[in-house]
Amino acid sequence: MIPIRDDIPSRTTPVVNYLVIGLCALAFLAQQTSSDQSQGIVSGFAMVPLRLTEPDTTPVMQQRVAVQTPRGVEVVEVRQEIGPPAVPAWATLITCMFLHGGWMHFLGNMWFLYIFGDNVEDRLGHFGYALLYIGTGVLAGLAHLLSDPSSPVPTLGASGAIAGVMGAYAFLYPHARVLAVLPLMFVFPTFVLPGPVFLGIWFVIQLINSLGSLAGGEAGGVAWWAHAGGFVAGGRRCIADRPLTVGTRSCQRPPILRKPCSLQRDDANNPVTCMIFLSR
Repeated sequence: MIPIRDDIPSRTTPVVNYLVIGLCALAFLAQQTSSDQSQGIVSGFAMVPLRLTEPDTTPVMQQRVAVQTPRGVEVVEVRQEIGPPAVPAWATLITCMFLHGGWMHFLGNMWFLYIFGDNVEDRLGHFGYALLYIGTGVLAGLAHLLSDPSSPVPTLGASGAIAGVMGAYAFLYPHARVLAVLPLMFVFPTFVLPGPVFLGIWFVIQLINSLGSLAGGEAGGVAWWAHAGGFVAGGRRCIADRPLTVGTRSCQRPPILRKPCSLQRDDANNPVTCMIFLSR
């Protein structure tokens, strides 16, 4: 399912959301225009679990590639050393969030962030949203790290942080509705789902694939635990037992307010107190 739009208008300009999209676009442009097909950028700024768990070990990937030989095309195993990081290894938990593995990876992530990020920033404020994005992105990376601590494969992408934004959205806007499309070959049916239902289906898919990867299934080059972990971290950030003020606003649902209602008066022409419910 691909979201087309939601029904929650933003009250403020999502400055941080646009900034993140812009930084990801610049990083992706640098990857696409690099002379070594972005290998140097990926080696320098992607998160490699083995670098964090065994700092003295050089990560080496084993890949199967097709090569031309005198006997024709054959598949051989190639060992590829991952170069040293361009920043401290722990910092790659942050830098990896701005890199992507291809056009579909980049466009898909940015579209989900564009749809859901503005409303979360609207509720948490610019500073609070920046903390949420970076914080859940780091926790998503740690979730992937714990699922495969000895992996020498570079991990990159904003999916974990965006999953955190989606988890926060599911809690902050329980009455939101999302218009989505389901691509089926040459048919593209559209339908409207409650926001928590749409995001819940997405989360269940990530969780099933995460459990499948632990059972020895193929991960397909996707850090499923980063997705699931980021979503849980984003939701948990706003479901804390006590109020958590981030920036200038709170993760709690808007409270019930009491104020004079100028349209209702009693027999003595005094304003009657009415209940105003705020839900966004």
